[in-house]
Amino acid sequence: MRRDIFQAIADPTRRAILVLIAMQAMTPNAIAEHFDATRQSISKHLRILSECDLLEQKPDGREIFYELKIDKMKEIDIWLEQFRKIMETKFSQLDEVLLNLKNRKK
Repeated sequence: MRRDIFQAIADPTRRAILVLIAMQAMTPNAIAEHFDATRQSISKHLRILSECDLLEQKPDGREIFYELKIDKMKEIDIWLEQFRKIMETKFSQLDEVLLNLKNRKK
């Protein structure tokens, strides 16, 4: 089952995992050491992130390392960009209103 990438980032633990893996590829055990959760719980989060195509598994001997798929993260950024533009417009409008109010007081 393919999940939506927004399901992946909806959970704070999965967001924290993404931050960890963005720094360097890590094994599930290394990831689990950063959380107060069971190894099984971390594995479930890793499975969801993988199903959302945000992680890539790289076998190295008997270990599996998880790496972030940065191209998939760009989809989130593209979606957020529309809100950045809206907020920038609103802030610019607010700047104009404040400048007008300031000029009226003079």
